[in-house]
Amino acid sequence: MLFAPLKYIHLLAVILWLGGMAFSHFFLRPAVQALEPAARVQLMHGVLQRFFAAMLVTVAVVLLSGLGMVASVYQMAAQSGLQFQMPLSWKVMTVLGLVMAAIFGHIRFALFKRLDRAVQAGDWPAGGKALAGIRVWVAANLAIGVAIVTALRLAV
Repeated sequence: MLFAPLKYIHLLAVILWLGGMAFSHFFLRPAVQALEPAARVQLMHGVLQRFFAAMLVTVAVVLLSGLGMVASVYQMAAQSGLQFQMPLSWKVMTVLGLVMAAIFGHIRFALFKRLDRAVQAGDWPAGGKALAGIRVWVAANLAIGVAIVTALRLAV
């Protein structure tokens, strides 16, 4: 049965994604506020560059493992001669997960590019502005992720 290992991989990837966002938002960002703008922007750029590279893989793993779990259950139902009806909680998780992936794409491919350009140009105010935008969207993604986990826990 493929469902169990896919669920394990899915949960590990979700924990990494949510944990990374929580760490950067609640612990790293406040700690670097004591630094001068140039040092703060450069440090956050370096951290986020590494984090977002890992998250590209992690988000792909979350999406593919989720799709794999749905396909696995569909296949088991079909083999048993049953109709597969995706539970409402799975539909909600799928939609919100896709929203989170889209938000991550915006953060990584639009906002982080602004931060990267600002760092390359030594424009620390522009870098700070880009970081502020990233912070808002990371907070939104973290809130959506916590809402998904909470809703699924309540549905069990």
